[in-house]
Amino acid sequence: MVTPENRVRVLVADDSALMRRTLTQLIQSDPGLEVVGTARDGEDVVTKAREIRPDVISMDINMPKLDGISSLQLIVHEKICPVVMVSSLTQHGAQTTFEALELGAFDFVPKPDGTVSADLSTVAAELRRKLKAAACSSSFRRDQRRLERVERKPCPTAAVPERAEPRMPISGIKAVVIGISTGGPGTIAQVLPRIAADVPAAIFLVQHMPGSFTGAFARRLDETCAVKVEEATAGTEVRAGHCYVGRGDYQLTVYRSGPGHLVLRTPSKPDTLFKPSVNVTMESVRSAFGKNMIGVLMTGIGDDGADEMVKIKASGGYTIAESAESAVVFGMPREAIERGGAHAVCPAWDIAEAIVSHL
Repeated sequence: MVTPENRVRVLVADDSALMRRTLTQLIQSDPGLEVVGTARDGEDVVTKAREIRPDVISMDINMPKLDGISSLQLIVHEKICPVVMVSSLTQHGAQTTFEALELGAFDFVPKPDGTVSADLSTVAAELRRKLKAAACSSSFRRDQRRLERVERKPCPTAAVPERAEPRMPISGIKAVVIGISTGGPGTIAQVLPRIAADVPAAIFLVQHMPGSFTGAFARRLDETCAVKVEEATAGTEVRAGHCYVGRGDYQLTVYRSGPGHLVLRTPSKPDTLFKPSVNVTMESVRSAFGKNMIGVLMTGIGDDGADEMVKIKASGGYTIAESAESAVVFGMPREAIERGGAHAVCPAWDIAEAIVSHL
């Protein structure tokens, strides 16, 4: 039962009075959420965050006086509370959003119509879900532990990665499918950069994210990874040493175009709660690779991928679920574990080593 004492206390920050009113109404339509304050610019949100000490902040990236990135840095540095960024669906908005995620934002929600949008109803459920997940997470403590571990165990491929172009036939390589959702952009950065360019596998990454963001997401990962990271494009030949990021709003599947050759497909069907769907991609890759695949399920709300993890394990493949120790939201991996679909359970910083050791 929701009581005033256990509601999630939210601080809303946006320079538009219309957006502040709209966001407040959408958030407070959920009995488990309460807006305890609003802020009109970057300086205002930092001041009110220090005074009010909310459970979570919904914050626009583009704000006057002190921009959203600078405000986020102060809030994260002072460990006040998690922050969910509200970002415009533009190229610049995508780049700034990923910068915010790297600096410690919990996650983001896109504004459907740009910087000022009165029609937020299409993302209202996602916003409320992520605000609750952020408030319930211990992401600040986990981020601190993660940074400490990264300092002790630096990624050998982070600096100027050397690229290889392995062209061994499909029959000689394996496949790795990584499914990840809420909290994923920051978490996956602990995995992919630790995989060498000559890895004898093709990697398929399914991150629940709008289509206008997945291209920028892939390019940003590509800058820090030894494997080649690219947004999936229909007709692309599947190769080892490449990571294919599922395009938002489309499925990511593979198709055997001839003996020893697989190509990517990006159909709009089937319709699923999330597109791309982890279950859909895992099923397609399992059909093509059989037991020669590894399924990985990481942080996220819900159970997308959990059923396929069970099937991959039953068919002779290997499965890895992220542990509660590092998962920002222990939803998807927990479902896989509870259904018996995980051979191994380990924190994000050990997943790359677990993948490579089973290739």
